Amino acid sequence: MSSSVRASLSASDRRESASPRRAPILPPDRLISQPAVISGVLLFDFAAVAGAGIAAHAACSCDGTFQFALVNSLAAAAGALTILGARWTYTIRALGSVVRQAVDLALALTLSLAGLIVLGALTEVYSAGEKTWLFDWLLAAWAICVAVRFFLARALADWAAEGRLARRAVIVGGGEPANELIERLDKTASETIQILGLFDDRDRERSPETVGSYRKLGRFDDLVSFCREQRVDLLIIALPITAEDRILYILRKLWVLPIDVRIAALDSKLRLRSRVYNYIGDVPFLPIFDRPMSDWNVALKSIEDRLLATIALVLLSPVMGLIALAVKLDSRGPVLFKQVRYGFNNEKIEVYKFRSMYVDRLDAGGARLVTRNDSRVTRVGYFIRRASLDELPQLFNVAFKGNLSLVGPRPHALQSTAGNRLYDEVVDGYFARHRVKPGITGWAQINGWRGETDTEEKLEQRIAHDLFYIENWSMLFDLRILFATPVALLSAKNAY
Repeated sequence: MSSSVRASLSASDRRESASPRRAPILPPDRLISQPAVISGVLLFDFAAVAGAGIAAHAACSCDGTFQFALVNSLAAAAGALTILGARWTYTIRALGSVVRQAVDLALALTLSLAGLIVLGALTEVYSAGEKTWLFDWLLAAWAICVAVRFFLARALADWAAEGRLARRAVIVGGGEPANELIERLDKTASETIQILGLFDDRDRERSPETVGSYRKLGRFDDLVSFCREQRVDLLIIALPITAEDRILYILRKLWVLPIDVRIAALDSKLRLRSRVYNYIGDVPFLPIFDRPMSDWNVALKSIEDRLLATIALVLLSPVMGLIALAVKLDSRGPVLFKQVRYGFNNEKIEVYKFRSMYVDRLDAGGARLVTRNDSRVTRVGYFIRRASLDELPQLFNVAFKGNLSLVGPRPHALQSTAGNRLYDEVVDGYFARHRVKPGITGWAQINGWRGETDTEEKLEQRIAHDLFYIENWSMLFDLRILFATPVALLSAKNAY
């Protein structure tokens, strides 16, 4: 981001901080991730409901075994969370209302435990004492979850007042349309979104440097870098629909970003059904782009990743120990190799691998891809690369650092090339693959597009598969890819 844009943002920060109605604009490293909050609540609820069931069963004079209580507790917890998710209970706005949470929790727990009672009646597995256990379980789980919600709601209110939770937005456009939009948003949505400033390519006469209390932060060409660096969640286009060329120019730039893009419809002459519009406060917007995953889906995927990666680390620890020993005995140097690669939203991350090359021939930047019979690769390295066993340490990235997923577009090295050109020079919109976290395996990999990219066509196919995955993501799609990965590795296509 240019120094002029940073200076403009600093000036805007001072104006925002001076207004008692708006939360201060904070640097990105002080923001609180909404998916992380939702993930934490999900995990707590699952543990609380299941734990309350096991404890209630242990406290009653029931005939069932511990295994019986455990299975029932886990099933009921999963059922309750599914119902809560369907009711949109796990959103930041919903979590801020203790009353709504108490009602939703009572409904979800009642329905989930009612399902167990019906199942028990059909199978005649519950005695009278065990029915009492279920009632005690419901009350205990509800009380624990509601009590935590009370403190969470207060914390969310404090974080919102500090500007740590609001969706960060920028406005594209200026002049009177932007001024009217800002006034409406300030009146009805000041706690929902936080406007950082405006971007416009027009001169000062047609688009003033200040609209309301917000400054122009830069031109259209500054948008992508600014949105990445400042963790912008929402981009609002305040241009008339007649400015088609300018809108298309902006959209071609922004589709590679993991943000929501909306066109303000305050003055639109289109009269569409209300369900077509998105509303922020009382302002209607036409949705153009959405982030690939909602906060709920990001939270679910994060839990899935960390849970399965931890299990995999435990199960594969003997294999990883043997590989580490083989690498150490085969050639001098460290067992692990760290390489900087592109992560989510183009952030640079360190990825762990078992070292497969001689230590004096390592390529930290990935400028030269490994080819068949590459002299840089050790004897052990050749074997573990063919079977992708060198990538097992990336489970640490998934389980502990959280900068990788189990499934997603593979993280590329910074200097990777295809046909002697950098990847982003070969494929238009290449960085759109970074709208989600990269993964250890992915749709492209199980379809044979892994390893060497010595031609542009191989890279184009890989990116096409990555984008297909992003646009069609689901938990079931992830599981399908995970189950197919071992079979794909056996073929070892295009990997050296």
